[in-house]
Amino acid sequence: MRPSVRRTAVLRREAVTVTVPVALAALLAAAGPAAAGPLGAAGVGDPYFPLAGNGGYDVAHYDLTLRYDPGSRHLDGKAVLTARATQRLTRFDLDLDGLEVTGLTVDHAEAGHRRDGQELVVTPRHALRKGQRFQVTVDYSGTPAPVTDPDGSPDGWIPTDDGAFVAGEPQGAMTWFPADNHPTDKSSYDFTITVPEGKTAVANGVFLGQRTAHRQTTFRWRQSEPMAAYLATATVGTFKTERYTTRDGIQVYNAVDPREDSAAAPVLKQLPSVLEWESKLFGPYPFRAAGSIVDRAPNVGYALETQTRPVYDSAPDLSTLVHESAHQWFGDSVSLTSWKEIWLNEGFATYAEWLYSEQHGGQSAQQSFDALWQRPADDDLWAFPPGDPGSGANIFGTPVYARGAMTLHALRTAVGDRTFFRILRAWATGHRAGHGTTPQFVRLAERQSGQNLDALFHTWLYTPGKPATP
Repeated sequence: MRPSVRRTAVLRREAVTVTVPVALAALLAAAGPAAAGPLGAAGVGDPYFPLAGNGGYDVAHYDLTLRYDPGSRHLDGKAVLTARATQRLTRFDLDLDGLEVTGLTVDHAEAGHRRDGQELVVTPRHALRKGQRFQVTVDYSGTPAPVTDPDGSPDGWIPTDDGAFVAGEPQGAMTWFPADNHPTDKSSYDFTITVPEGKTAVANGVFLGQRTAHRQTTFRWRQSEPMAAYLATATVGTFKTERYTTRDGIQVYNAVDPREDSAAAPVLKQLPSVLEWESKLFGPYPFRAAGSIVDRAPNVGYALETQTRPVYDSAPDLSTLVHESAHQWFGDSVSLTSWKEIWLNEGFATYAEWLYSEQHGGQSAQQSFDALWQRPADDDLWAFPPGDPGSGANIFGTPVYARGAMTLHALRTAVGDRTFFRILRAWATGHRAGHGTTPQFVRLAERQSGQNLDALFHTWLYTPGKPATP
C-alpha cells in the first residue's frame, strides 16, 4: 500500500512455501447440544486483529458470484468455499460483516448459522472429521459498507460516484464476502460479477471474458495462484480498458476511470518495464496476470497492492507504480503470518522505490537513507520501531515504510551489494506463494552473508527511538 499524494494524514498502506498453522487450539463449550464438541476458534490470534481469520479449517478455493447495482448500492452474493478441516469440527466461523445471510449449506445440507459481530457462526448438520474436505455455500445480500480501520481510514467495499473501490487491507474482505480473513490462509479464486451494461467489474488474475444480456454485463476472472483474502478486489466503475500480453507472457489488463486517463496513461505504459526490472532483482514475476485499476475515489487516500492488479484511488506516479508492483513479490506472493510484521511488506516495497530511483538516474538509496537520518529524534519517523508498531493503528505509519526501508539499507551496507541482492532474490523465490516471518528473513540474511546480524536487526527493527548511529 502507498498513500495518495493528496493525503497528508498518517502514512498509509497501499504484495520453498512455508506452511503456517491457522489455529492452535480448539475451544470447548458446554452450552447445549448445538455447541458440544470441538469448535473452530473465532480468530487465529493475530496480536493486532484477534478476530481476523478462523480456526479449524483452511480454505482451498473461493467461488464468488456477485451482482452489484451502483445506483442502489445493493449487492447480491453467493460464495462457495472449498475447505479442509484441520481438526474435528462441530462448529466453525466465517468472517462476514454487515450483510444478511439468506441461505447456508455445508456439503449441500442446510446448516445452522447465527451472527456474532463480524463472525458468522456455522453449525453443520454432521460433525466434520479432521482432514475432511467440505464445501460451504453462503447466499447473502445487502448494502455493503466499508469498515473503519484503527487509523481512521476506510477499508473494504467503498462506494464511489460510479461504482465501488474495493480494497481490503487489513479487514475489509469481510465487508463483501464470507472469508477466512487472515493472510495465513491463502486460496485460489473464481469471480463472476454482474453489473449494469456500461459498467466494468475488475477482479484479480486472468480475465476469462464478459457477456452482456438484458442490459447486464457479466465479467469472469480467475486467480489461480494462492491469495490472501485482503488482496481480493471486485472494483466496479466506468472504466476505459486495455489488454495486452508482455514479451514475458504476462497477461495485462488495465482499467482506468476516463477522468484519470490522461494522467495515468504515461505511467501505466511503463508497467512492463517496471515488472521486467523487478523480475531481474527479485526473481520471476510470481503470477500469470498483471495490470492496474485506476479509479477516482477521492475519499480513500491510498493505493493497494490487490494481487496481480493494484487498485489506485487516482492516477499514480511512477514511484507508486513501482511500490505496488514490488508488493506482488513482497506481501502478495510472500505473505505475512502476523500484521505485526508488516514491515516485510511496506519496508521492502519502499526500498524498491529507492532502488528504482538509484538505477534510473535519480537519487541513490544512500541519499534517501541520509535524508531520513537527518530528521531529529522527535520526528514521527522514530515514533515506534517498525518490527513492533504496537497496535493496528500504527501498521501504516511512517516508521513501517521509511524506517523499514532504512533497515534494508543498513543490511545492504553491512553485507555488501552482491550478498544483499542475493538475499532479496532468495527471500522472494524461496517463499514464493507462501509465507515468511522476520526471524526467517534474519536467518536467511545470516546464512547468505556468514555474519551475525542480530544486533543490526535489533537496532533497526525493535529499538525505540532514533538509533545512536546510522
